[in-house]
Amino acid sequence: MDITDTKNLGAYIKNIRKAQHLNQADLAIAANVGVRFIVNLENGKDTAQIGKVINVCRALGIIIDVKSPNEKIKR
Repeated sequence: MDITDTKNLGAYIKNIRKAQHLNQADLAIAANVGVRFIVNLENGKDTAQIGKVINVCRALGIIIDVKSPNEKIKR
C-alpha cells in the first residue's frame, strides 16, 4: 500500500488494529506509547514522532518499506 500522507497512515493503522481486535489502550501498551498518541496517530495528526510511529507499526506487525521516487517498483 502506498501511504501518501498522515491521514492515510492513520487510517491504515486503525484498520490493522481493529482487524487484530485490539483497542487503542492495548495497542498503546504493546507499542510503549500513550493512548493519546494512538488517538492522534489514527486521526492523522501531522506532528507524530517517527520513532513512536515505528513502535506502533512494529507492535502491529506492519513492515515499513521506503522507496525513492526514482526506484523502479517491482511487483
